[in-house]
Amino acid sequence: MANPQQQNETQDTEFLQHRLIDSGDPQSLGMLMLKYQDRLLRIVRFRLDPRLISRIDADDVLQEGFLEATSRIHEYRSQADAVPFFLWLRFIVLQKLTLMHRHHLGVQARDAARDVPIYQTVKPQGTSIVLAAQLLGAMTSPSGAAIREENRRRLEDALNQMEVIDREVLALRHFEQLSNSETASLLKLKPAAASNRYFRAIRRLKDLLQELGHSGVESQ
Repeated sequence: MANPQQQNETQDTEFLQHRLIDSGDPQSLGMLMLKYQDRLLRIVRFRLDPRLISRIDADDVLQEGFLEATSRIHEYRSQADAVPFFLWLRFIVLQKLTLMHRHHLGVQARDAARDVPIYQTVKPQGTSIVLAAQLLGAMTSPSGAAIREENRRRLEDALNQMEVIDREVLALRHFEQLSNSETASLLKLKPAAASNRYFRAIRRLKDLLQELGHSGVESQ
């Protein structure tokens, strides 16, 4: 059960969203962006291709995403009944990140202009790449360059054997820290199905990490 502070926060957010939908109020848009800034920064840092960490700043991605969202707010207002504002804003920001990936990596990055699901903004193997990088970053086993590279390849190969949607559930729930309802909405799943897929993916991931000598992943 939500505490009074959480209830007030939810009511405040809902009020701002209604005002934004009704009138396109720029002040409400700015306040909502501020509310979601930390969540979106975490998501950008997670989705950022490891090869580009030294070349792309997450704060810059977020600022460009916010500018893009401001110019396209009419799009959200026309589909507000179907897409929660946070998920729409996340999509715009990750579209901007995908364009930056494409600029720096060329044909290795997915074309952001293609008609893809709202949750998918990278090539099919992209989630495996960032998942492997995040997981190896937390591993405490020997970290020599050769060992680390071998572990990365093995982990990416193993992750690529999972269903795409299971990798996305894992990424959305465990690393982006989206709620089960947000995850279900993005993936067009029923909440129960999203939850089942998440716990199945966690069990599979634990098996993979144990094979690499690490087991430090907890479900949320």
